[in-house]
Amino acid sequence: MKQLKSWISAFRLRTLPLSISGAIVGSSYAYYLNYFDPIIFILIILTTLSFQILSNLANDYGDGVKGTDNETRIGPERALQSGVISPKQMKYAIIINAILSAFLAILLVYVAFGGSHLLNSLIFIVLGGISIYAAITYTVGKSAYGYRALGDLMVFLFFGWLSVMGSYFLFAKNIDAKLLLPASSIGLLSTAVLNLNNMRDLETDQKSNKITLAGHLGPKNSKLYHFMLILLAIVLVLIFQYKLTFSTIMYFSWVAFLPLLFHLKGVYFIDHPKDFDPHLKRVALSTFAFAVLFAIALIIEHTHHLNLH
Repeated sequence: MKQLKSWISAFRLRTLPLSISGAIVGSSYAYYLNYFDPIIFILIILTTLSFQILSNLANDYGDGVKGTDNETRIGPERALQSGVISPKQMKYAIIINAILSAFLAILLVYVAFGGSHLLNSLIFIVLGGISIYAAITYTVGKSAYGYRALGDLMVFLFFGWLSVMGSYFLFAKNIDAKLLLPASSIGLLSTAVLNLNNMRDLETDQKSNKITLAGHLGPKNSKLYHFMLILLAIVLVLIFQYKLTFSTIMYFSWVAFLPLLFHLKGVYFIDHPKDFDPHLKRVALSTFAFAVLFAIALIIEHTHHLNLH
């Protein structure tokens, strides 16, 4: 039972809603433009969840064997750190999950493109391979990019642009440049979650030679950077909704931004690293809430247009 709890903990369930936020935004926009397919949507969600769990397991393993997760760590105790799960067991779990992720990605590409669109299929299979590689090498290996201050950029690209634009493309088989605005918003908010994590672990990361962008910026400037991430994300969504001249129903999605504004006030007054930890969940769930409200608003908007015609 104790090992089962450790495995569930290693999956880091609280990260999963954030991981599918981009897929929800991209898929709902496809629905709005009459491109939606429920089977593709289900496979997108399953593939995304598998990628995220793979990343979480690899992160636990990488930080565990490097000694970054130790008794001085502020956040929740990790599986390897607890000693309940061995490095060998975690390595096997990573391999199994990588195989599952690859299978789901290939199945998704096949269902989305079939026997035609060979070039698109090859591109997405390559993107799937890159996603699996990136999920593992965030903390695993000598050249782990999470230890070289590249985590923020990779989270922005994978959680934002690739997740939103890639999900939409799987339905529509085309690129809509306007979608870069909400895609960037999701990417920025996801990066804000990572930045909170890195601000919390600033001291322990430095002792373990883990170089993060927050470590480069320092406590004061990393807070300023955090404010920029959140506020720019909100502004880009407002621009997107203004440019597409949606009805007032789209204002409904703005409700998700209110907790973020209170969150910024809270972050401003934080002096102790451990106080950052509750804010990770708040930003992650606010991002997920925005994605869901955004999707609901687009579905209502789509239905409204159908009724008019």
